[in-house]
Amino acid sequence: MQSGTNSGLVAKARDFLHRHWRRALLWREKLVLKEEAFHLVLAGLVGVIGGLVNLFFYYAVHLIQPGDPVEVADRLNDWERILVPTLGGLAAGLVLHWGLRFVGPQGSTNLLEVVVAGDGRLPCRTELVKTVSAIISIATGASIGREGGITQLAATLSSKLGQIAKWPPYRLRLLVGCGAASGIAAAYNAPIAGAVFASLIVLGNFSMDLFAPLVFSSVIAAMVSRSFFGIEPWYQIPPFPPATLPQLPWFILLGVLCGAVGALFLKLLRFSETRFRKLNWPVYVRLAVAGFAVGLIAIGFPGVCGNGYSVTNDILHQKFLG
Repeated sequence: MQSGTNSGLVAKARDFLHRHWRRALLWREKLVLKEEAFHLVLAGLVGVIGGLVNLFFYYAVHLIQPGDPVEVADRLNDWERILVPTLGGLAAGLVLHWGLRFVGPQGSTNLLEVVVAGDGRLPCRTELVKTVSAIISIATGASIGREGGITQLAATLSSKLGQIAKWPPYRLRLLVGCGAASGIAAAYNAPIAGAVFASLIVLGNFSMDLFAPLVFSSVIAAMVSRSFFGIEPWYQIPPFPPATLPQLPWFILLGVLCGAVGALFLKLLRFSETRFRKLNWPVYVRLAVAGFAVGLIAIGFPGVCGNGYSVTNDILHQKFLG
């Protein structure tokens, strides 16, 4: 009799534990985020990183050079227009030369390479050295922009986040794509363009599972830059009259012409890079010579300094032509 009672108690206890164990598993399944939802959370975090990187570049450049590079160049004498970018190129080159020696070889920093042929790991220390060099170059009037640096640093920090968490390569690649998208969106205030760029160029995949995090990351980055910190877009677009049907063929012609000019510019750029590398000079000498060339051109055309934000805005508002 005692044995039967014990068996019944054991069975009831087993049933009780079994029911509560099943309930605990069900609650755990409800609380654990699905893969797609978790990727959206990560994309939002990466968007914040992209917005903060844009903020960092904005204030870092203005700390060295308060004002637009073209306006600053207009106020300088001819010899100063040559000296400033030359010394800036020399300083940026020395940072690269000694900084990269200090951090040592760390692997590729090319976004496409680490996504297509790599595991999504971008070296952080190498990118920090390049970021400091880029900020010096931009602030001293080099004919470059901050968008590339913002995009690269945002993607690198996003990759570093995944490396710290020890996430698998497929998630690291997604983080790199979201970082690139957030950098483009924050720099240009163009969330859709950032998402499309990262989807087609960086990840090479337009599936919705990947595109949704890219869009979310881009929107968050633009919101952080504009809404929370009030950084104005670089290009102020004036109101235009609505387009009419007879104008559409001219838009097509303009698109073809811009594409041809862009392709020609890229070919000339690659040709110049190839010829310049054959000189086999140290990087700080090459950057100093490049800064000297920019300074010579700036004597007659100060608009060559910087990325051309103010010049483009003047053209958009018809001040340049007037």
